[in-house]
Amino acid sequence: MTQVAVPEFQHRTVLLDEAVDALGITGARADGIYIDGTFGRGGHSRLILSTLGATGRLIAFDKDLQAIATAGEIADGRFEIVHDSFATMRTALQERGVAQVDGILLDLGISSPQVDDAARGFSFRNDGPLDMRMDTTRGVSAADWLATVPEQQLEKVIREYGEERFAFQIAKAIVAGRAVEPISGTRQLAGIVANAVKTREKGKDPATRTFQAIRIFINQELEDLEAGLSEAYAMLAPGARMVIISFHSLEDRMVKQFLASKAKLEQPDRRLPIRAVDLPQPLMKLVAKIKPSEAEIAANPRARSAVMRVAERLGGKP
Repeated sequence: MTQVAVPEFQHRTVLLDEAVDALGITGARADGIYIDGTFGRGGHSRLILSTLGATGRLIAFDKDLQAIATAGEIADGRFEIVHDSFATMRTALQERGVAQVDGILLDLGISSPQVDDAARGFSFRNDGPLDMRMDTTRGVSAADWLATVPEQQLEKVIREYGEERFAFQIAKAIVAGRAVEPISGTRQLAGIVANAVKTREKGKDPATRTFQAIRIFINQELEDLEAGLSEAYAMLAPGARMVIISFHSLEDRMVKQFLASKAKLEQPDRRLPIRAVDLPQPLMKLVAKIKPSEAEIAANPRARSAVMRVAERLGGKP
């Protein structure tokens, strides 16, 4: 494994206690198998391990090499880290002989160390190389993508993934800017966007939505989420829970719609002679929707947009 130095940036795990409590790791389930699909800096994983029984097991996933290095510091035989996206969990679990799990947690937020480390290129607050990859060993950096992406595609990405109403103006400005010199730094890109956006949202930098859009596209975050939700559902044992924390409307909408589709009960034609025992049953039960408390938001402003949804796998047949 590649050795990676872990920078000293602090990360506060959002909805830490609420998320682990929602997994329901009690009684016989304390010796079950659990998944932390987004290890990050290990806040949720460490609390899950403190709750597990002696024969319990926790398998975590992350694409970020710095997260993998942090996970290597956990000396616990019940714990294993996988360097990959949670979208691959079914294959990874099958390779480990795991057919079903007792709970899955997905914290979809970008971690504070990733944002605060200028070298990662996620933020424009400090100047750094325009990379934005969660896994720096794979894929194309934001700078390389911006150097060649057609203007029309760039506009679409900024509009759809950033929900940016000035996507046309921003894409046009970026294409014009790269014709003068390569766009390789975070502050450079932020400056181009700021000059293109004449109306600013109160309290928000004009480049915020564009940076979000490019990051989501570069890391294929929505594609991973769509695949990961299906993978996670397929691995849940009856009675197991899926706990998902999202931080922007695109993610939360996908999560909400997916869980609702599994909890929905299709009503058969009343004219058909179907016995009650043969009626279709919902596949999941919606358990809770939780947001951070005012106290948590005051202590950690990055928690303000978080939404946690909890659903439980039922034993019904479609």
